[in-house]
Parts: sequence; structure tokens; C-alpha cells
Amino acid sequence: MTDIVTKLAPQIWDRIQKSQNILLHCHPSPDGDSIGSALTLYHLLRGLNKHPTVIMGDSEPPRSLSYLPGFEQITVKNFFQIDLTGFDLFIIVDSSSLGQISKLGNINFPENLDTVVIDHHFSNHGFAKLNLVDTSYIATSQILYDLIKIWGITLTREIAACLFIGIYTDSGGFKYPLTNVETFIASAALIKIYPDFSKDIFIYENSLEPQQISYLALAFNSIEHFFSGKVAISMIHYSALSDLGIKKKHTEKMEVSNFLKSVIGWEIGITMTEIAPNEVNLSFRTRDEAKYNVAKIAQSTGFGGGHPAAAGAFLKMSYDQSKKLLLESIAKAYPDLGSP
Repeated sequence: MTDIVTKLAPQIWDRIQKSQNILLHCHPSPDGDSIGSALTLYHLLRGLNKHPTVIMGDSEPPRSLSYLPGFEQITVKNFFQIDLTGFDLFIIVDSSSLGQISKLGNINFPENLDTVVIDHHFSNHGFAKLNLVDTSYIATSQILYDLIKIWGITLTREIAACLFIGIYTDSGGFKYPLTNVETFIASAALIKIYPDFSKDIFIYENSLEPQQISYLALAFNSIEHFFSGKVAISMIHYSALSDLGIKKKHTEKMEVSNFLKSVIGWEIGITMTEIAPNEVNLSFRTRDEAKYNVAKIAQSTGFGGGHPAAAGAFLKMSYDQSKKLLLESIAKAYPDLGSP
């Protein structure tokens, strides 16, 4: 437990106590930490006789996380499809910027809406009225675990299940940097309450659709090398996806960039996928975050951010423009790599 969590926990608790109708959300292409964090707060707030609403956001509900308690209570709407006048408080979890609330338009909060950010991303510079951003944590779910301890809330099976999958997924199964002894202590406490965790992991890791396998095949056959072979990029046109019936949801969280950085000599692995005409998703991974901080590259595009070892960006421009910007951003962030 860190000083910033200890310091801000009472302030967040005070805002929760003063509110009745509380909005929660999942970020675009939600992962286990996004949905797990949102549902953790959903169950916690219900236990306090509050009225929480969780919105799915920009993406379709992911089948791989549909087993989580409360998943069926998530409202399948994005930020622009809800009436904010009905809410007192918006708790924004696992989102480093306004663009992680929605990428569908410019976000503005009504003055009377209180906003709280709880996050662990390095690229989060604070955009709410109260910001708890602690980059020493491997997952937002682990921050929530510590907050719940401070608040004296009893961990239920539902909360434990949601917190565990958030920690497990964002830590890469306890193998990513920042996973520490506190991560394991928290996880051990959670599985003591929720011993069915192994079944949940199996479902999460074994819920692929045929189109996702087609996407993987396409991605691995679309690898190009740059910067003297140190950067491997899987580059896919929208037309290629369309020809195979691959939709945006089939491209999300497929970890292709993780596979790329696993190859010795490929220091940076990137996927560049045109999910729709003039809409390009970028995913960055690195073998050595101390040498190549990929969040720095994502930020250099002007449209992304994340962690030193894992980052992303979303570009609203053509495939060719995106490729040009991507290569320029890599060269700008790390001129020692030379020319593409």
C-alpha cells in the first residue's frame, strides 16, 4: 500500500458517501482490469445502497469475460448515449485519458458532475476533479484491493472474482514488470474467498472465435521489419480484414505484439491494424522497457499512451498516413535506432 493511496482513500470515500447515482465505465477494447475494476465498484456500491450504472463504452461485450459476476448488468451503451444529468459522480477506472472513456467524440463533463480517476498508467496526467494515479501498481484492480482494505469493506465472492481477474490479466499471469510480493499477497487473499479462480482463467484464455484465428494468421503473415530489424510491425489493411469477415472485436486483445517482441533481436513489437476505413489501432510491446519505453513512442504519435512495456494508440487517418506517422514517431522517440 502506497502513500498516495493512503492519502486519497478518505477523499474518494467521502465523495462516494455524498453520492447516490454513480456512473462507471469500461474503456475501449476492455480487458480484464477494465471490466474487473468497474464491476468491483458496482458490487461495492450496491452493498452501500448506492445506485451504480456500468456502461460498456465503445466496444462490444467481450465473451471471454462474460462469466464475471455482474457482467449481465453492464449497460451496452457508450458515453454519448447516456444522460449525465442523472448522475452525481463518475468514477473513471483504468483509463489514462479522456480518449479511454470514448474515442467517438470530444468529452466534456457537466460542472455539477463530480469526477474521480483511479488508474495506474504512466501516461495519465490527471483529468478529473480528484485523481488517484499510482504507476507503481501492476493493475487498477490492485489499487482497488488496497482501497477496499482502507475503507473497511468486506470482500465478497463477487468482488474477489472481479479483482482477481483484473490483477491476473494486467500482470500477464503474474509475469509482467511491477508484479511484486504485494500482488501475490492480494491474489492469495482473493482466491481464498473465491477458490474457483482456475475455472475463470480457463474460460478467459479459451474463448476464441474462428475469426480470431484468421486474424492471427493474417497478422503473422503481414510482418514487416524496420530500423535494422529491431522493430517488427504487423501491418494490416482494412480490406484484408473485410475479405475474411474479421470484425473489430476479433482483433482486440489478441496479443500479437507480445508474440513479436518474444523474438530475439526484435526489440519492439507493434501491430498496426486498420479496423475501419481511416481508423487504425496501434499496439506496442518491448523486450526491454528500460531501453525502449513504448509509451514514449505511443505518446509521440499524439494519440496514445500506456506503460513503458505496453502501450497503444488510435489514429483517425488513412493506412498510409498512419504508417508514415508511426515510423516518424519511432524515429523521433529513439533517434539512436537510425532511419526506418
